[in-house]
Amino acid sequence: MATNRSKRYEAAAKLVDSKKQYPLAEAIDTLKTFPAPKFDQTVTLSFHLGVDPKQSDQMVRGTCPLPNGSGKQVRVLVFATGAAATAARDAGAEFVGFEDMVKKCQEGFQDFDVAVATPAAMSEVRKLGKVLGPRGLMPNPKAGTVTDDTAKAVKEVKAGRVEFKLDKNGNVSVPVGKASFTPAQLVENGTAVIDAVSKARPSSAKGKFIHTITLAATMSPGLSVDTAAFATV
Repeated sequence: MATNRSKRYEAAAKLVDSKKQYPLAEAIDTLKTFPAPKFDQTVTLSFHLGVDPKQSDQMVRGTCPLPNGSGKQVRVLVFATGAAATAARDAGAEFVGFEDMVKKCQEGFQDFDVAVATPAAMSEVRKLGKVLGPRGLMPNPKAGTVTDDTAKAVKEVKAGRVEFKLDKNGNVSVPVGKASFTPAQLVENGTAVIDAVSKARPSSAKGKFIHTITLAATMSPGLSVDTAAFATV
């Protein structure tokens, strides 16, 4: 069944050599030549990994600080009381509270991008698993979002720390910035993300870890990135 693509997408697709694996910098330069829509697209790196998502010991998850930020305004909710709540507010968190915020989320509030919680608050926050889990918003110690140092967590996610997690098909997708970024900024962010995903390789993974990397913007065709320059075995 034919997919209806926009003329802009079709024009961009003609600029892609589907048989080529592009060095990261060249892939970004090519992406920048595509006809652009009227909004600032998010640029993403997508990885297909040589792990079995059904095996709990082969889960791939982590965080990566983007050297040049994500270009996105990140809205942060913090579940905390006392000094940790005050520190979160001072660091710029948009929503801070405990029982009131838990109740608000139970009632359907999801107008935020990242949730942070103190370890003490997690006893109540865990009850929100069915609400926040499907959207990937549950605080998690491995992602640095369950911590007593709420100020540090808020500052890091607002500065452009991105999270990544393996999906059920063995893929990981990570935003590396906006199309308006300079090529150098996208290369630096992209290299940091590839390095972070490489380092997140589970010890139980066998064989080649990163099988493919694809670079794409929100409404653009993907470009296959050459994995040879990175430690992907």
